[in-house]
Amino acid sequence: MTLKEKTISFVWQHLLLLGSLYMMTFGVVLCVKSCLGSSVISSLPFVLSLAGAAGEAPEWTIGGYTIAMNFVLVLCQILILRRRFDPMQLFQLAIGFVFGWFIDINMSLTSGMECVSLPSQALAQLAGCTVMGIGIAFEVRCGSVTMPGEGISIVISQVTHRPFAKVKIAVDTALVFLAVMACYLFFGSWLWNVIGIGTIFAMVYVGLVVRFISPHLGWFDRLLAYIPGFRRYLFGLARLIYRRGDGSQR
Repeated sequence: MTLKEKTISFVWQHLLLLGSLYMMTFGVVLCVKSCLGSSVISSLPFVLSLAGAAGEAPEWTIGGYTIAMNFVLVLCQILILRRRFDPMQLFQLAIGFVFGWFIDINMSLTSGMECVSLPSQALAQLAGCTVMGIGIAFEVRCGSVTMPGEGISIVISQVTHRPFAKVKIAVDTALVFLAVMACYLFFGSWLWNVIGIGTIFAMVYVGLVVRFISPHLGWFDRLLAYIPGFRRYLFGLARLIYRRGDGSQR
């Protein structure tokens, strides 16, 4: 493979990664809008953003606090591994930034969405968890650097020699626990619209969606590998536009 083909492959891979991240964040936002409980990854940022709106913390968005949390998770990886930390994993910071930015974009796009009845709330939660699970399956398939939430779980699993699945559950539980503590710290009570039945549902259902859809992503693998055809399509489209423009001038 030539340098140009490697470059195109890298760009195409990460364009698909961006699409996967956007899908994940759209699912996260749907869970937030359901008012039944946010996803695990957004539970702590959601509480802190509400505290910021109430003047009890810096007035950042959910996406802003998500970016800060991802930075802390990467920092924890560095502190745990020290010299063994792979500098390439710093790319998690970029992924975490884009993830938080996409959350804010989707929050803005869905600003008029309100789920007031239980059926609409349940539907939003189900749709959000499904979309999020599909996005995660795509993101894993892209084969790039992992999200910081998965990265810290991988590091702890390597250091403690514990199965990744068990460590991931422990990390998710710790994030939810911190969110609950933040609820009591800033509001003096449990915020059920932030950490509720929907959060527990997301912890179980999202993993099931990923497990179900992963064996059926052969078409996505072919899409990842379709670089030469993608290049020819772009060049062909550019030539077509140029010819039409040249013909119109005549």
